[in-house]
Amino acid sequence: MQRFFRALAPFILLALGAPAVSHAQPPAALVVVAPIVERQVASGQTSVGTVMPLKRAIIGSAVDGRVIEFAVEEGDRVEAGQKLAQLLTETISLELDAAEAELELRRQQLAELENGTRPEEVAQLLARVNGAVARGEYLTARRKRIETVFQGGRAASEEERDEAVSAAIEAEQLYNEAKSAYDMAVIGPRQELILQAKAQVAVQQAVVDRLKDQIAKHTIISRFPGYVVAENTELGQWVKQGEAVVEVAALDEVEIYAQVVEQHVPFVKIGSQVTIEVPALEGRLFEGAVTAIVPQANVQARTFPVKVRVRNEITSNGPLLKAGMYARVTLPAGPAHMALVVPKDALVLGKGPQPLVYVVDPAPDGKSGKATAVPVEVGVASGSGIQITGPFKAGQLVAVEGNERIFGPNVSIARILEAPAPAAADSVSRSR
Repeated sequence: MQRFFRALAPFILLALGAPAVSHAQPPAALVVVAPIVERQVASGQTSVGTVMPLKRAIIGSAVDGRVIEFAVEEGDRVEAGQKLAQLLTETISLELDAAEAELELRRQQLAELENGTRPEEVAQLLARVNGAVARGEYLTARRKRIETVFQGGRAASEEERDEAVSAAIEAEQLYNEAKSAYDMAVIGPRQELILQAKAQVAVQQAVVDRLKDQIAKHTIISRFPGYVVAENTELGQWVKQGEAVVEVAALDEVEIYAQVVEQHVPFVKIGSQVTIEVPALEGRLFEGAVTAIVPQANVQARTFPVKVRVRNEITSNGPLLKAGMYARVTLPAGPAHMALVVPKDALVLGKGPQPLVYVVDPAPDGKSGKATAVPVEVGVASGSGIQITGPFKAGQLVAVEGNERIFGPNVSIARILEAPAPAAADSVSRSR
């Protein structure tokens, strides 16, 4: 019962004449304003365009093979060098293992030649030389003794003398052999042998590189960052050399292909800043720059393709601008004329069917004012400003900072900025 009377209390007080509780007004937003200016800008014309990827590639297989791994799906984000699919490489991998083992063997053989003879081997050969010297000296002395005995007619036969001579000669030859082996060990292997070993290593390295290249060709990768827009194979399928596997489109930046009538093409310049509207993304405007004017018209429509490059916005759901979207591009289409220009930051998007600006009527103290939302139509870009069409006049103030926080008519003015800077082309137009 008590809860019931507490619920009726506000209505009882109102019936007895108690004042109703008033809702507080939202606090005044703190804004920065800038004046609308009138200046010469190029005449603008909206042309129909299509959003296209900056790059698009149908990635095929460089070799024949069976797909044993398919790592992506349509819509997936891929980076440069990321694996898209893998073909079977078991046989080539075994060949590579054998080739790498052979390469290591030849490298070690080359290292053995380049390092020369080990000190222990040199010492061993030197010992043989010394042994050959000692034996040669003994056999030479023995030969002399036997020859002396033989010449004196004493007990030494001719056969014993010939045997002693032969042994001495043999000892001398063994010494020469040991000495030559020792000298070769000290000098080291011939340069020709080292060069031959290096050539054998190079040949085997080429075999290893060829097998690695074959394995690499069995791994299908993306050559640039983008999104998978088409799948052309499946896991387990046999693909032939040159057959399409996936299609990847680069969408971090996009190009708007706008069709411009031939009367307006002379006024479009490379590098011109333009405004793009994509109807599918209501309330959004994009800025881009003209990158190319294709000098070949559609002979039926008499229009020339103009490419406008735009930096895309990547969200958690993928790129905001998607390939194939319909776009409208506002391009220069005639000589300069007088128009109203506001800073680009004055445009507020997403609060209605078309862009709007907040016109601020300042109070006498210059520190506060009233803001009025006014829908606008935008035209060509002009330096840091953009052309607008609507019920405006030069000198009116528009909010350029804090305008997204305006929820009521009252605002506080933080400061007044200067007019938006004109483009170089505008200053030329005014000087004429």
